[in-house]
Amino acid sequence: MNPASHLTVTGRARRHLRRPSLRVQLTALYAGLVLAVAVPMLLVAGFLFGRGRTRLQAGDAVLPPDTATQQVDAALATVAVIVVVLTVPAAWWLAGRFLRPLRAMTATAQEISATNLNRRLGLHGPDDELTKLGRTLDDLFERLDSSFAAQRHFVANASHELRTPLAGQRAVLQVALADPCASEASLRAACEEALSLGERQERLIDALLTLAEGQKGIEHWEVVDLADVTNRVMTSRGAKASRRSITVQASLDPAPLSGDPHLIASMIGNLVDNALRHNVPDGHVTITTELTNGHARLSIGNTGPTIRSQDVRRLFQPFQRLGTERTHTADGHGLGLVIVQAVAEAHGAQLTAHPRPEGGLDMTVLFD
Repeated sequence: MNPASHLTVTGRARRHLRRPSLRVQLTALYAGLVLAVAVPMLLVAGFLFGRGRTRLQAGDAVLPPDTATQQVDAALATVAVIVVVLTVPAAWWLAGRFLRPLRAMTATAQEISATNLNRRLGLHGPDDELTKLGRTLDDLFERLDSSFAAQRHFVANASHELRTPLAGQRAVLQVALADPCASEASLRAACEEALSLGERQERLIDALLTLAEGQKGIEHWEVVDLADVTNRVMTSRGAKASRRSITVQASLDPAPLSGDPHLIASMIGNLVDNALRHNVPDGHVTITTELTNGHARLSIGNTGPTIRSQDVRRLFQPFQRLGTERTHTADGHGLGLVIVQAVAEAHGAQLTAHPRPEGGLDMTVLFD
């Protein structure tokens, strides 16, 4: 037989061996501890009694030596049998009583995962390891419930955002086709509006793909200069800033880091787009790249509408817009800052946002 195949079969057999249940293991442990204490004690007692009988033979004999020894041996054997018979069932009962809360937790956890995540274990009692495990599982179910709820909310919002331009395209085309006196100019206008709605849908799909790529993580790391990437992004957004009469001030010092160039460019692009989109006429945008204690740092601030401190977290939720100043625009998709957060987390970077008292937002990305 081939030794390699023999080792493979042996390995498979070991993997398929069924490990004894925890109750059996605890029973063996408890019984073993009791027997490890009781058996030596019985042996020592027999040995000491035997020595006592030997000393009595030097004087007056009370009982025949052989008869006394037999009685002692029989008594010790009886005690040993009684200890073994009582120890194993007692250890089995004790292990079951110890594992009863764990079995209840397992059954409840299976019901929660099979039906709904709204239920909790809700263990009460002494602050022991099992109670702490129950609280940990409750926290886990709470996070899972929140995660699934956020996912359902995200899918619903994404479906709505994707359906809106499709419905708009359909309405535009239906109106154009239903007009018997439609001119070439009106048909051209309808086609241009349909193309605009299609571009909006395409931007949203690209944003969803970028978000998925950022949440997936980084597979290939490269050395990237944050200043070079930021400069390219600013160059591509120069015309947009001019159309909005927004002044962009940049201080780009070399800031090398390790990461995904495509994701970093997408993150900076969304930060710049957000700063330009949610601004005021004749506003300002400041962008800075630098090294802080050996770590690359990107800072971007803009003038704009006033944002309350308690509303900052909502900015990083999908399809969230604050107030009338941050309503839906033709070039926005509601995922910009969500993508920024996902890319920052993928790179292990720290993302902070602070609203300005006079209006606007200061955002910082500090890479590890």
